[in-house]
Amino acid sequence: MDMSKFMFWQKWLTYANVLTIGVGLLVAFFGNSIFLEIHNDYTVNVFFGGVPLTRETLQLKNWLFGVAGGTIVGFHLLMVFISENAFKKRERWAYLAMWYGLLSWFIIDSGISVYYGAVYNVVLINLVALVIIGLPLLVVRKAFYE
Repeated sequence: MDMSKFMFWQKWLTYANVLTIGVGLLVAFFGNSIFLEIHNDYTVNVFFGGVPLTRETLQLKNWLFGVAGGTIVGFHLLMVFISENAFKKRERWAYLAMWYGLLSWFIIDSGISVYYGAVYNVVLINLVALVIIGLPLLVVRKAFYE
């Protein structure tokens, strides 16, 4: 693979993870904002039959979003550091680590979401992240196996 193409996709990977860090910060600190309104509306409909959340339930949701947002930030910050260092140097372990991390998250999160009827989470969040992070990994595969 030509170095300029590789670098384009490597930077795409970095910026996709930086964008996802931003999403994690939104989830953690602005979980009730307009940015997550659709997700929140689906959650209320699927899990609470459309009945508005009580103050206690909203507090639990906010706490869970804080924990999830922090996890999102940490995972994708790690992905940025891998992308900007070992991945950029075409170290195969970095390529595999990114795939294994991405796929293990996607399978577990999506499986649990589907099981509980939260398919909207798979569509609105998980598939988007899988595509924007998985695409560059697919495109540069040969660079790690030449």
